[in-house]
Parts: sequence; structure tokens; C-alpha cells
Amino acid sequence: MNNQQMELGFNATKLATPAGRRERRITRGAWWFAHMRQIVDRAMDWSATGPARPEQTWLPGANRQVRV
Repeated sequence: MNNQQMELGFNATKLATPAGRRERRITRGAWWFAHMRQIVDRAMDWSATGPARPEQTWLPGANRQVRV
């Protein structure tokens, strides 16, 4: 996306104006939502499966004997 080197400074000059920052945020937001709409449009519908069949399992160490 951004292959340029960033330069960090310690002086108090502003590199981006608030209006420019806002325009970039709007552009990024528009790109993001357009991308999400494409993904939703390409999504496929899954058919529902039938109910799962019953399954009986054996839990090791859970066997108890009842003594009377």
C-alpha cells in the first residue's frame, strides 16, 4: 500500500492538515465498504443440513459400579 519511507521529526510542524486527514479517512472508508460489499456479493449460500444423528460416547474413567 505505502512503499515510501516515513520521516519522523521532533519539531512541532504539522505535516497534514485536518481537512486532508479527513479526506484520506473518507477515501479509506469508501474503499473499505466497497471491498466489504464485493465480499458479501461473492458470498455463496450454504444449504442447511439435516439434524445430527444421535451418538453415544464412552467417557474413560467414568464407569462406576453401584453396590447394594
